[in-house]
Amino acid sequence: MMLYQLSHVRMFPAPARPAGLVEVRVEPYRHRWCLPKRHRRRGMMAVMTVPGEPDQTLPDTSPAPRRVWVDDRLLEADEASVSAVDHGLVVGDGVFESLKVTAAGAFALGRHLARMSRSAEALGLPAPDPDRVREAADAVLADRPYELGLLRITWTGGAGPLGSQRAYGPPTLVLADTPVEPAPASTSVVTVPWTRNEHGAMTGVKTTSYAENVRALRHAYDRDATEGLFLNTVGHVCEGTGSNLFCVLDGEVVTSPLASGALAGITRELLLEWADVTERDLTLAEAQRADEVFLTSSLRDVQGVHRWDEVTFDAPGPVTRRLQQVFAERSAADPDPR
Repeated sequence: MMLYQLSHVRMFPAPARPAGLVEVRVEPYRHRWCLPKRHRRRGMMAVMTVPGEPDQTLPDTSPAPRRVWVDDRLLEADEASVSAVDHGLVVGDGVFESLKVTAAGAFALGRHLARMSRSAEALGLPAPDPDRVREAADAVLADRPYELGLLRITWTGGAGPLGSQRAYGPPTLVLADTPVEPAPASTSVVTVPWTRNEHGAMTGVKTTSYAENVRALRHAYDRDATEGLFLNTVGHVCEGTGSNLFCVLDGEVVTSPLASGALAGITRELLLEWADVTERDLTLAEAQRADEVFLTSSLRDVQGVHRWDEVTFDAPGPVTRRLQQVFAERSAADPDPR
């Protein structure tokens, strides 16, 4: 039995499964900080069983799947299922959040839920009930056997047509978690050959329509990097596939404004509150002349960049190290900053 990602779904009969449902098994999703190292843990995602050859370049070294919350039920991973006509599956009509999990629980859950509500509104979906999501998160994370992990919260339009018309609903709520390894202090990035459209309908919205990021991240992996960076349509640095970019120029910490098309990252948001950061546009040439470059995201926290395309940096540099310490101390002191 071969396992593929959601784009390779087929239905198959199961006598005990209600008609119209397709089996969903939470299996490892590739989460590698460095390539070509092939022994990093992967997170979990829903996949379907189909015939074919597996991707031999990405061997599975993940721990066994745990439990999954689907709507109002906590299930074993091999029992979880969603409708085969769920609009999140059919057309990517959904939003999501990925949160770092520590001994204190899911970090910045309140801010992530607020952003999820904004994303849902932008997509025309009702906002999820934050109390319901917190209950689900507590259930999924109870008795977790790890110290550092990832919690994925997905909210879709629910059952709908096999096209782009509005979903019938009610919306579907899915939560799953997995252990992860700490991000290294620095990493490599590449500029991808595609652009972010800063004027698009879904600009700045964290939707489940992530194929563009999947393509860009694979482009980066193939070049021994862990992140792909987008420019926008006017040539300004925008963001990574799952991170925000910061540059240090003559002691000034600079990041792209949200008007560039960048997602309002939670770690980015906190760093703007906890440190002196300037938001302004940078061209690729300007950014690569920086003294230091670093990324922020829920799992990277503040991570230095030691190579960007063919440009190298001494990473993490002194400013990056200071901000790494600031973020570590402030986030440990308040696991749910409001």
